[in-house]
Amino acid sequence: MSVEVKMPAMSPTMEKGSIAKWLVNVGDTIKSGDLLVEIETDKATMEIEAVDEGVLTQILIPEGAEDIPVGTPIAIIGAAGEVAVAQTQVVQVAAPAPVAATPVASTAPAPAPTPIAAPAITSIIVNNDRVKASPLARRLAAARGIELGTITGSGPNGRIVKADLGIASLTAAPVVAIPAVASIAAVQFDLTAQKEIPHSEVKLSGMRKTIARRLTESKQQIPHIYLTVDVRLEALLALRTQLNASLAERGVKLSVNDMLIKALALTLKEVPACNVSFAGDTLLQYQRADISVAVSIPNGLITPVVKGAEAKSLSAIATEIKELAARAREGKLQPHEYQGGTASLSNMGMFGIKQFDAVINPPQAMIMAIGAGERRPVINGDQIEIETVMSVTGSFDHRAIDGSDGAAFMNAFRHLIENPLGILA
Repeated sequence: MSVEVKMPAMSPTMEKGSIAKWLVNVGDTIKSGDLLVEIETDKATMEIEAVDEGVLTQILIPEGAEDIPVGTPIAIIGAAGEVAVAQTQVVQVAAPAPVAATPVASTAPAPAPTPIAAPAITSIIVNNDRVKASPLARRLAAARGIELGTITGSGPNGRIVKADLGIASLTAAPVVAIPAVASIAAVQFDLTAQKEIPHSEVKLSGMRKTIARRLTESKQQIPHIYLTVDVRLEALLALRTQLNASLAERGVKLSVNDMLIKALALTLKEVPACNVSFAGDTLLQYQRADISVAVSIPNGLITPVVKGAEAKSLSAIATEIKELAARAREGKLQPHEYQGGTASLSNMGMFGIKQFDAVINPPQAMIMAIGAGERRPVINGDQIEIETVMSVTGSFDHRAIDGSDGAAFMNAFRHLIENPLGILA
């Protein structure tokens, strides 16, 4: 009896996924727990295990196929006698229809996506003989009409990669239409004049689409209030130097960001009115401080979460965030490692940014934006002295957090940074 392998929902909010890489071939014997396929979401790439046993008789969706709705059959596991039929399986994948820019925003609902089985575009894949190539190389080759069978791959096991195609840069790609994305206002502007300027168009990644959608929704739906304080860093920097000297034998090195994560978590516990989420006619009052930390990655931004940061040591936070950030850049985070969080921290100080207003990451109700520490004149009594100072801005959801509570939070955070022994208590 044949069993369909379907595009899994790897998180409660996942609606679509892309096939990054098949890890098995048609005719392979499959056992429960075997790795079948790498699925790429807007946040990460994850390996999917088989649940059923049998023989892989068909691969319905090829590598490189994007925006496959959750629940769509992507392969079939059946009996060995069915393999011969599957070897010449014709795979049909619908492509998103291009959207022409219009000068007037439309209020009509977006059309339902074309079913995967619709014969809009066909790709013939003979699974036993298909060329090994990365998803990116396949997309670029398809866009330029390059026959992969004529290319010698330099990747692992002869796999064709982007460099083998002789393409210098993604920006050299031919002009393509931007696919329709619900709730992204950019497609509603009239770009006629802009398109007369020499340019190229780069297709949005799934992550970039999600970032655009969520940040647009955040600014449209959440009334932001911004509160900024200047924080003296001399005491924190001195404490960090002492702690790193004592931790050197353990191979642990604390960053200022590690200490700020702990300080933010402790401040959320001290001012619980800011450790909340707006939920319509109720507020979610969190009993734990889970800190989402903004990490820049090649395709955009992701926020791995340090859970219960208020109860963790600085060395534990440093080790955890280093490991999470490394796997985030590799696209290997699991959903439970980047979903949730009760507040976020975004640090752009390492880029020399003095001060900025961060956009709230819904459904959270606040985010802390950290600027660069810089030498500034400060007044101590009757004396003007030069100290290291950074500007910190909290963005608060005014539906859930009053300005007075936000101000109390910012003052408590500043006091903790300027008296950092409290971070160790």
